[in-house]
Amino acid sequence: MQLADLRAAADRIRAEIATQVVGQSDTVDMLLTALFAGGHVLLEGPPGTAKTLLAQCFTRTLDLQFGRIQFTPDLMPGDILGSNLFNFQTSAFALTKGPIFCDVLLADEINRTPPKTQAALLEAMQERGVTLDGKRYQLSPRFTVIATQNPIEQQGAYPLPEAQLDRFLFKHVVSYPSAEEERRIVASHGTRATDRAQPAINKILTQDELNKAVDVAASVRLPDEVIDYVVRIVRATREGTTFELGASPRAAAMIASGARARAALDGRDYVIPDDVKALALPALRHRVILSPAAEIEGRTTDAALKTIMDQTEAPR
Repeated sequence: MQLADLRAAADRIRAEIATQVVGQSDTVDMLLTALFAGGHVLLEGPPGTAKTLLAQCFTRTLDLQFGRIQFTPDLMPGDILGSNLFNFQTSAFALTKGPIFCDVLLADEINRTPPKTQAALLEAMQERGVTLDGKRYQLSPRFTVIATQNPIEQQGAYPLPEAQLDRFLFKHVVSYPSAEEERRIVASHGTRATDRAQPAINKILTQDELNKAVDVAASVRLPDEVIDYVVRIVRATREGTTFELGASPRAAAMIASGARARAALDGRDYVIPDDVKALALPALRHRVILSPAAEIEGRTTDAALKTIMDQTEAPR
């Protein structure tokens, strides 16, 4: 697969999703970038903004096994990972796999369950494997989590642990549609029959084609001056008094991986500073914590990160 083939496949995926989801082109681009970078995505937005539908349609364009978990306050770690149950016919314990054993996992409303259960995903997201009763089980090499959550202000929501947030490549904020897009949504999905039907989506990429596309994205050249640019941005979040907790070195590595994927989607075999600028905010907003002084001043995380971006000189 060549860069031109990857770009064409991405365009076909966008067009296929657009047959079912109105708007949300920026969200689709985030999912595509994460897909080819091998990262996970956290989608945050109010209820009813097509987060779940978009994740389902996106997965259906790929020849991958799909799994879904509806997170609830009473969900336990075993409900995600599975458990070893005694088989009376064989007089031995056998693993009953949980829904995490799939290629793409939709973690729906992940912040509706307590942190203990949320933490069950930590090992899987970082190492693509799980440990049950001391035995290691490998997950799919393409294992990807697409998590959705409602804003913390919504009743019954729990904040995600910082360690888990750091496993997500992007945190993308899903906004309300425009007036014209909302009118199209009502016209297309304003019947009970349409709401109940499964989205009719065609597969665009086979597993083999996806593996080759991921390899192509990983081969994109990352110039030294762009590497320095990424490092300066990330280190700036750990300097000064704006943030109580800055971004980790893992954040810098993930931004570089995402920038390679974005360049490949644009048909380029090299990364430019604009790739970093486009991804820095969604890649960092969930990895930093504002200081109490900055909160008292009324500053927001996004605004503080944008200030850092403006003050960090980009290479020419």
